[in-house]
Amino acid sequence: MMKQHRGIMQRRWEKFKTNRRGYWSLVIFSIIFILSLFAGLLSNDKPYIIHYENSYYFPIFKTYPETVFGGVFESEADYRDPYVLEKITEKNNWALFPPNRHSYDTINLGLNQAVPSPPTDENLLGTDDRGRDVLARLIYGFRLSVLFGLALTTIGTLLGIVAGAVQGYFGGRTDLFFQRFIEIWSAMPELYLLIIFAAVLKPSIVLLLILLSLFGWMGLSDYVRAEFLKGRNLDYVMAAKALGVNNATIMYRHLLPNGMTPVITFLPFRMSGAILALTSLDFLGLGVPPPSPSLGELLAQGKSNIEAWWLSLSTFGVLVGTLVLLIFIGEALRETYDPRKI
Repeated sequence: MMKQHRGIMQRRWEKFKTNRRGYWSLVIFSIIFILSLFAGLLSNDKPYIIHYENSYYFPIFKTYPETVFGGVFESEADYRDPYVLEKITEKNNWALFPPNRHSYDTINLGLNQAVPSPPTDENLLGTDDRGRDVLARLIYGFRLSVLFGLALTTIGTLLGIVAGAVQGYFGGRTDLFFQRFIEIWSAMPELYLLIIFAAVLKPSIVLLLILLSLFGWMGLSDYVRAEFLKGRNLDYVMAAKALGVNNATIMYRHLLPNGMTPVITFLPFRMSGAILALTSLDFLGLGVPPPSPSLGELLAQGKSNIEAWWLSLSTFGVLVGTLVLLIFIGEALRETYDPRKI
């Protein structure tokens, strides 16, 4: 059975690779996402390593006071301060900085023009209305959006599978009760609830994840329910019941693998919807609290500063590019799992 399952998955993977658009979209998205996980190494205002007075320091991993490098303050060294930089780089001392020498909350105090400022050699995509580097906020914001989308998709998928499996397998009054509950729950004004909770509770990424998860499972549960309703009366399921196999084992081993097709094919679309939901809430000011990096917050700044084209254009490009890649992956998965094309 396991060998047969591996054989089916191998054939599906080979078929997925024949869809060049979906396959390369998966490769590109995976590379960008993996790189974004190391955002702190790609974009940071602290050096990787400092060689000072025949000793080595690693500010990106450890906090050092300014006095370590010949300064006068006991507080953490500001590695963008010209005085500190001069101390670090004098004589035979040196420092190795990341490719982009800004973090998502770094404010460029050396600007000679009003913010938001246009792209320069120092700020490749310009700054926002607080003088923070746009490129750094895009890198960190992309990571936050994708991780949030993955978490929300995972939680919603698990809840949807459990709810749909219970409805479809047991049927009868259980199914009827769940259907009436879903009808009532889906009629709840989700946006109003988010506004109320945002006003009462302190906004956080965890709060958003919990609130959106409460509503994000219902769409998938319908498809899983249909698959379980279709499979619960098949011969192999009836045989397993006759042999005394418990319901949980039948649902997990026999029915769930056959019901995973809609789950897998909808994953990229659900993830793109989760990213778009977070961006929309951030745009409305109901999302992650400041100064968290956010694509929606950058879009809101672009709306407020219409002349700062670099804010809207760069953020729009990142958001649309991400959603397009996920949609191409979803289309390829849908064709791969289409039973008519196996």
